Amino acid sequence: MAAAAAAASYSSTSWRVRPGLTPFRSPLQPHPQGRVQRIAIFATRIRIATPSAAMQSSSTRHRLEAVNHDHETIPERLAVVTGGNRGIGLEVCRQLALQGVTVILTARDEKRGKDAVESLCHESNLSNIIFHQLDILDGNSRASLARYINSRFGKLDILLSGKAVNLIQSVIVQTYDEAVKCLNTNYYGLKWITEALLPLLKQSPSGARIVNTTSLRSELKRMPNEKLRDELRNIDIWDEARIEAMLNEFLLDLKNERLEEAGWPTMLPAYSMSKTVVNLYTRILAKRHPEMRINCVHPGFVNTEINWNTGIIPPEEGARGAVKAALLPQDGPTGCYFDQTELGEAW
Repeated sequence: MAAAAAAASYSSTSWRVRPGLTPFRSPLQPHPQGRVQRIAIFATRIRIATPSAAMQSSSTRHRLEAVNHDHETIPERLAVVTGGNRGIGLEVCRQLALQGVTVILTARDEKRGKDAVESLCHESNLSNIIFHQLDILDGNSRASLARYINSRFGKLDILLSGKAVNLIQSVIVQTYDEAVKCLNTNYYGLKWITEALLPLLKQSPSGARIVNTTSLRSELKRMPNEKLRDELRNIDIWDEARIEAMLNEFLLDLKNERLEEAGWPTMLPAYSMSKTVVNLYTRILAKRHPEMRINCVHPGFVNTEINWNTGIIPPEEGARGAVKAALLPQDGPTGCYFDQTELGEAW
């Protein structure tokens, strides 16, 4: 009943940022100039510390590891996989490399990333996997990766974004801070790395592929607010600014314990909303770049550390949908949702 009441009173103007509030911005993201800045988010002031000189120097260094790679050759297909050092991401790297794609495996932790590359090359006899450090929430790290790809290859053909927060932790803890962290990682981080690499993806001679990892929790049939559900289906009225304003409203209602009253998802609310907007952003990109194949993929309930190894599908199987979407032909579907390897309906 609360959801129905919220749906009845809903209007598109509700997604405007309220006076006195700034649009949502990640409290984890340092200011571009590294200055101390106060940002108001829902009347809560958050102080962002100035990065130290040592941190700035470290984050701007190229940190990469090439394994038996011919520096003179520009590969026919070049892929970046975020969070590629474990779970589904690791298996995606393996399967793409076995298909002849040169893969840049990225990870936030340099040692774990290099160890993953070494393991893949040794176990599968691969020589076409490269490591580059990447923290998707760090602007300097994103820029470093883009500069490296531009200087060495001049283009990018495939981007697979799949980093996610711990799903079980999202069930146990659903505080405002945890919700912000979830949205930062699952949506904003994905959006920022896509924006950083988009100029290189546009240089792909065969039309780039972008694959974003999503979840069953993103399906609009799970959205209690019928009015919002209908509007989310209409891609023509959405852009990034409107997504941001909607997330502002969601976080404000979560903070004020009004999720059910306002018609938001109440089971895994932040995780569900993060994946809902990943789908929405994927469709926006697909409409904006028709020369590319841009899709989102639900890998299934895969047995990984993200869910404390409670999944029922092995990573080898869970990676197949993302790999299929990454290798779609030029006339393949775009702006679509894949449930593992098959086209599904999420909106």
